[in-house]
Amino acid sequence: MHYTRDQILSVLKQYWGYVSFRPLQEEVVFSILEDKESLTVLPTGGGKSLCFQLPALLRDGMAVVISPLISLMKDQVDALKDIGIAAVYLNSSLSVKEQREIITLIQEQKIKLLYISPERLQNEETADLLHSIQTSFFVIDEAHCISHWGHDFRADYRNLRIIKEMFPSTSVHAFTATATKAVQDDIVAQLKFDDAKIHIASVDRSNLTYRVVPRTIIIKQITDVLEKHANEPGIIYCLRRDDVDTISDKLNRLGFENLPYHAGLTDEVRHVNQDKFVREQVNIIVATVAFGMGIDRSNIRFIIHAAMPKSLEYYHQETGRSGRDGLPSYCYMFFGGRDYRTWKFLSEKSSNQGTLIAKLNTIYHFCSKPQCRHKAIAAYFDQAYDRNPCAACDYCLDEFDTAENPLKIGQDILFCVYEATQEISYGFGAGHIANILKGHLTDNVEKRNHHNLSKFGSMADASLEFIRYMIEQMIGQDFLVREGEYSTLSLTPSAIKVLKGETTPSLVKPLLAKKKKEIAKKSREIKEKEWQGIDQELFQILRRKRAELAFKRRVPAFIIFGDKSLKDMAIIKPTTKETFTTVFGVGAKKAETYADTFTSVISEYLKP
Repeated sequence: MHYTRDQILSVLKQYWGYVSFRPLQEEVVFSILEDKESLTVLPTGGGKSLCFQLPALLRDGMAVVISPLISLMKDQVDALKDIGIAAVYLNSSLSVKEQREIITLIQEQKIKLLYISPERLQNEETADLLHSIQTSFFVIDEAHCISHWGHDFRADYRNLRIIKEMFPSTSVHAFTATATKAVQDDIVAQLKFDDAKIHIASVDRSNLTYRVVPRTIIIKQITDVLEKHANEPGIIYCLRRDDVDTISDKLNRLGFENLPYHAGLTDEVRHVNQDKFVREQVNIIVATVAFGMGIDRSNIRFIIHAAMPKSLEYYHQETGRSGRDGLPSYCYMFFGGRDYRTWKFLSEKSSNQGTLIAKLNTIYHFCSKPQCRHKAIAAYFDQAYDRNPCAACDYCLDEFDTAENPLKIGQDILFCVYEATQEISYGFGAGHIANILKGHLTDNVEKRNHHNLSKFGSMADASLEFIRYMIEQMIGQDFLVREGEYSTLSLTPSAIKVLKGETTPSLVKPLLAKKKKEIAKKSREIKEKEWQGIDQELFQILRRKRAELAFKRRVPAFIIFGDKSLKDMAIIKPTTKETFTTVFGVGAKKAETYADTFTSVISEYLKP
C-alpha cells in the first residue's frame, strides 16, 4: 500500500503532537513502510523509537520489537499508551495472569506493538503465538548488542538471524544509537541482510557541550559543576563501586542530595534508587556504567565523568543520556593517567586485548589533545564535521590557554626520558621524570645520579602539576608510551619528529583561577540566554505538577511531558484546550488527558 506524506504527517501530529520530522526520521519511516530490510544508526535524542512506532500504526498487523531491558520495554509501552497507542510487553516482570491477558489481546489482534526480549523470541510458545497472527515487521532495538565489535556482546542477540528463518516473509529493521563502520558491517552480516537500506545519521549531538579537563581535587571539581546546575537533573559516572560510595556520601554531606547506583547494591536498593531518579524524586545519581541503557529520562541536563571511560563508544553513549529532549545539556569529564592504567590492566586480561587497548589509546588521545571535541567524535565514527568552530566544547569556546613554546617543552620531556633510560634496560614513571625536570633532588633522583642529566631543572620555574600535565599530553598525543607493570615511559617513533623540530605538540596549561572565573561568567551568560522568554517560575510550578501526576500514575515524569513541552507552556501560557493543543508534543490523546489540569495551573498562576 502507498502512503502519502500528508497521511504520515497527520499521524505524527495526532499521536505525538509534532508537525515535522527530525533529520532522517522521514526516510526511515518510508523505508519501513516499503517493507525493505534496514539498519538505522540514529544518535540518542534523535527520535529513533518514533521511526518504527509510527509505521506500526499505518501497517496492517502487529509490529514486534526486540528490546534488551525490562525497564526500557516498560517505559516505551507506558509512553505509547499515554498517547493512545495499543502497545504491550511480555517479560518476566508480569504475573502468569497478566501474561495470559496480553496473549489474548494479541490473538484478538488488538495490539499494534509488542515488546519482547531476544530470549523470549526464541521460546517455542512465543514463536507459535506470532505465527498465529499477522505480523507487520520486526524491530531489533539496541542492535549494537548483536556485534562482537560493539560494546555489549550478548549471545541471544547474536542469534537473532533466526528471525529470517522463522518469518521469511516479514521484514526486519535494526536500530542503534552508536555504531562504528565495523559494528554496522557486523550487524548486517549477523542478521543476514541481503539488500538492506542503511540509514546513518550524523553522530553529532549539537545540543551537548563537552568539557574535558585533568582530574585534580575531584569533589571540588564535581561540586563546582553541581553549583552551576542547581536544581537540574544529572548523572555522575565513576570507574569503581568504591568511588561511587565515597563520592555519593561526600556529596550528601555537603548538601547535594543524591543516590548511589552500582552492581554491588542489592536489586531492591538499585531498583528504588533508579525509580526515584526516573520519577524526579531525586535529581542526582552517582553510578558506575551499570546505570545505563534502561534510563529514558529525557531532561538530564548534565553528565559528569569522574574518570575516563574505556572507549569513545562508551563516552558517546553515556554522554548521550543527557539532552534527549534536544535542549542544551553539558558533559564534563575529569580524567587522569590512573584511569588509563586501570583500563589497560583490565584490557590485558581479555582475549580481545588488542582491540580494547587500541580503543583505550584513542579516548586517551581525545582527552589529552586540545581539539574540537565534536569534530573528534565525528571522525572516530568515520563522519565529517564541518562546523568550525563548534561553539559547544572547551576548545572551541577558547577555554584553554596554550602553553608558551610547546616545542621546547616537548623536546625537554622527551630528551629527559631518553637520557634517563639511555644506558639501562628499564624505564621510569612520570613522577620521576617530572622530578628531574623540576630539579627536585629526591632520594631516587640522587641514587640514580639523575641530577647530573642535562635536563635536570630545565623546567624549574614550572609547578610539578604543570609538568605532569605536559607529560600526560605527550603520552595522549602518542609521543610517549606507558609500558609494563610499573607504567614506565619510553619514546614512540613519533617522538623523533618532535626532537628534530619537525612536529610541534599541542600543549595547553592547567586552568588557572582567573580563567576559571572567565569560563564561569560565560557559562552564566549562556544559561541566561537559554531561558530568554521563558517564565522560569511558571516552569517550576508546571514541573511540580508533572512530578505529582507521574507519582500518582507510577510512571516516569517524562512520559507525562518533556521539559521542552513545559518550557513551551511557560512561553505560550495556554488557558484553553484549543491553545493547549498548539504546545510542542501535545497530540489528541494528551490534550484530552492533560489540558484541563495544566490550563488550570496556568490560569491560577496568571491571576492578579
